[in-house]
Amino acid sequence: MAGSGNWAYETDVVVVGSGAGALTAAVRARDLGLEVLVIEKTGQYGGSSAMSGGVLWLPNSPLVAGAGGSDSAEEGKRYMKSVIDEPHLDKRIDAYVEQIPAFIDFLHRSTHLRLAPLPQFPDMYPDNPDAKMHRCHEAVPFHARALPDEEVLNLRPQHPQTALFGLIGWTPSESLILQARGEGWLKVAFSMVARYLLDIPWRLRSRRDRRLVLGGALVGALRHSMLDRGVPLWLNSPFEDFIEEDGRVAGVLARHDGVRARILARKGVILAAGGFEKNNALRQQYLDQPTDAAWTAGSPGNTGDTIAAATRLGAKLEFMAEGWWGPTFLVPGEPQARMLIIEKNLPGSIIVNKLGQRFVNESSSYTKVTRGLFAANKPGAESIPAYMIFDATYRQRYPIGPMLPSTFQPDFAVPGAIKKAIPSAMDIRELARKLGVDPEGLAATVSRFNGFARSGKDEEFQRGDANYDRYYGDQSVGPNSCLGPIEKAPFYGVKIYPGELGTKGGFAVDENARVLREDGSVIEGLFAIGNCSSPVTGTTYPASGSTLGPAMVFGYVAANCIASA
Repeated sequence: MAGSGNWAYETDVVVVGSGAGALTAAVRARDLGLEVLVIEKTGQYGGSSAMSGGVLWLPNSPLVAGAGGSDSAEEGKRYMKSVIDEPHLDKRIDAYVEQIPAFIDFLHRSTHLRLAPLPQFPDMYPDNPDAKMHRCHEAVPFHARALPDEEVLNLRPQHPQTALFGLIGWTPSESLILQARGEGWLKVAFSMVARYLLDIPWRLRSRRDRRLVLGGALVGALRHSMLDRGVPLWLNSPFEDFIEEDGRVAGVLARHDGVRARILARKGVILAAGGFEKNNALRQQYLDQPTDAAWTAGSPGNTGDTIAAATRLGAKLEFMAEGWWGPTFLVPGEPQARMLIIEKNLPGSIIVNKLGQRFVNESSSYTKVTRGLFAANKPGAESIPAYMIFDATYRQRYPIGPMLPSTFQPDFAVPGAIKKAIPSAMDIRELARKLGVDPEGLAATVSRFNGFARSGKDEEFQRGDANYDRYYGDQSVGPNSCLGPIEKAPFYGVKIYPGELGTKGGFAVDENARVLREDGSVIEGLFAIGNCSSPVTGTTYPASGSTLGPAMVFGYVAANCIASA
C-alpha cells in the first residue's frame, strides 16, 4: 500500500506482535534512543510465548560456566551447522551464536528478566559430538505483583498443560518432579498449592497465578521493563497492511479501537506476528497432510495475517511446510490441543497405528515422533490419528492431560467428557475395539512390548537408549526408565495427532533479521523475527527452546540494526 502522509500515529519503530521476541526488540530499541509502538491483534499480550514452556536454547551462553558446564561459540556453531545442514543459513547461525553473550548481558543488565541454565536438559541430537546438556535456559520466576492488575489480567494465560490443576504455574524442574512423581514431589505440590492459596488479596480478585513461570515469566518481566520505559502497547489492534514510500516500508495500516489507523515507522517495522497455525486455508496450502488447526497448541491469534501483505512486497518465503512439531491430543472444552512432551516418555505406555502396531520410538524428541506419524501413515495402516495406550499402573502413577493420577482422581471422579476422550476397558482387545484399532494386532504388540519392558531393552525402536529419552523418563523405574509393561487392567487409550507448537516457515531474512526479496535484495524498513520469519534452524529442532531463543536474540539484533542505520 502506497503512503501519502496523514498519519494517525508517528513513531520510530512499530513492532507487530507481543511475544517474547517482540517485547525484547521493543525494550532494546527504546534503550537505543528510539520511539517504539507495539501493536497486538488480540485482547491479550504474549502470544504463543506466554503459553509456552519458556525455555530458550542458547549455545555459547556465559551462564553455563556458573552451572558447572562449558560451551563455546565454535562448539555451538558446529553443532547447529551439522544437524541443520543448510549452508545458506550459516551466516545467520554465526550471528545467532555470536550475539548470545551480549543478548544475555543486555537482559540481565537492563531488564527485569533473569535466565538460568537447566544443567541436565539435553540437546535433541545427543550423539552429535558437539551436543551439550546445559544449553537450555529457563526464565527465573517473576512475581506479577510488580505489574498493574490490568496488565496481569491482559497477559495471555499459560497453556493449561503447563500448570498444576490448569491454574498453578510450575517451572521445568517442578514439572519433571510432579509428572514423574520424583523425589520430594508431595512437598513440591504442597508448597505450590499453599503459595497460590496464600496470595489472599489476589485470590479475591482472580484465579490467575501471580507467580509467573515459563513463558509467562519471560513476557511478564519484559512487559514490566516496557512499562518502566513508557513503551506503549496497543491491544485489539490487528495489522492490516504495509505502507510503502519511496521503495521502502514506511509504516503499517492497523485497526485500533475499531478505526483504521495509518502508523508511521520512521526507522523500521519489526514483524513478530507468529505463525499461521490457526489458519486452515494456509495449513492446507503449505503443510503436510492431513492437517487441522484443531491439532495445534499455538496461540489463537496466529493466523498468518502478515503473509499476504509481505508477499505483495515481493518477500521470499522459506520452510513453509515446517512446524515446531509435536504429537498432540484434544481435550473437550479446551481451545488448544495439548502436546505430549513428558507423558509419551514415561514407562507403561506405547503409541500404535490403526493395526495396533508400534512405528516409532515414543520417547524420542517430539519432532521425531511427529515426523514418524506422517511417515507411517499409509492406507489400511493409518497412523493419523495414532493411539497412545497405557494401563492402570501408568494411570495410578502419572497424570495424562487433565487427569490427575488415579491415586488422587479415581476414574469415577473424572468428568464424562474426559472419559469419552480417553476411553478405558478391562481387556486390551476390548479397548482396541473402542478405539477402532485391530484387536489382535494390539494384543500382539503389547505382549511383545512387555517382553522388552521386562528386559529393559527395546529391540524394535531402542526406546530409552538415548540421554534425551531418559531425561523425561521415571528415574525410579529400572532397568530402563522409559519402559514398563502394559498389563494391569483397566487399559486406556487416547487419539494422537501430528500437531505443533506453531508453524515454522516465514519470510526469508538475513543475519540482521532484514526481510529479503526473491532475488536476495533487502526490503528496506522491514524486519521479521520468530515464527513469521524463516527459521535459523531450518527443518530441524536442535533442542528445546529453539523457537524462543532465536526469536528473542534476533529481536535484539533487529533493534541494534535499526538503531545503527
